[in-house]
Amino acid sequence: MSGLRKRGTGAGGDLGNEVEGYLLWQARIAEAEQRAREFTGPLDWLTTAQREEVERQYTADSLRRARADLERVAARCVSLRAEYEHRYQELRRRCLAVVLAVCAGCTALTALLLTL
Repeated sequence: MSGLRKRGTGAGGDLGNEVEGYLLWQARIAEAEQRAREFTGPLDWLTTAQREEVERQYTADSLRRARADLERVAARCVSLRAEYEHRYQELRRRCLAVVLAVCAGCTALTALLLTL
């Protein structure tokens, strides 16, 4: 499973993220298997082989959907990060422009006052 890695966390942070992702995915698998068993529970007419096949297909479908959801969320996170980084750069440029304008104004005022 591909995931987003935090910047500047080092090797320990990457390992922690991978372990956390692994454990979350294992929980998702267990949840899908449990839901599959609950789905086939009331279907008394299924043979054991049919029940196992339905559970397998149900679990596989649930995991495919979960993976697609996670990939959409990860893509949105990347998109938001890029958007916020762009806004932050714009804000920095504006702040720098204001500071430079104030400094230029102060310098001009000081020069004016010195000439008087």
